[in-house]
Amino acid sequence: MKRMPELQPLLKLNSDLSAKEYFTDARLAALDKAIKAAEKSTSGEVRLYVEDNCKEDVLDRAAFLFSELKMHKTELRNGVLFYLAKKDRKFAILGDGGINAKVGNDFWDHIKVEMLNFFKEGQFSEGLEKGISMAGEALSTHFPYQRSDVNELSDDIIIK
Repeated sequence: MKRMPELQPLLKLNSDLSAKEYFTDARLAALDKAIKAAEKSTSGEVRLYVEDNCKEDVLDRAAFLFSELKMHKTELRNGVLFYLAKKDRKFAILGDGGINAKVGNDFWDHIKVEMLNFFKEGQFSEGLEKGISMAGEALSTHFPYQRSDVNELSDDIIIK
């Protein structure tokens, strides 16, 4: 797992809004659409967890949530968690062991950089949409969608 950068130097756009205030129904609908589209191109499972604060190491928090959400319970171990602590401006992308066994160490770096470009402008929803879309495309190579594919994990977006 790679450490994702803290977003401290970002512009203050939208920083005063809580995650629940920022992620309006329209933004949540767009993110839900991005998750469903990503999962149509891969058998991988995508989850999104957003909260305001992360008072510990961001990777430790994301790993805890990965386990709590039982993301390691997929048959091919191909779950992906996008985690954002909005007010603390920290994020992480965690892929399960099945993914990490098939991809290089820098697999998530390109996605991370693209997302960061949006986050720097205070466009958290758009950055997450882009990252989710890119993950779906990238995972389709190693975990293509199968006609018999079953949605193993909930697609519900968690905003705390």
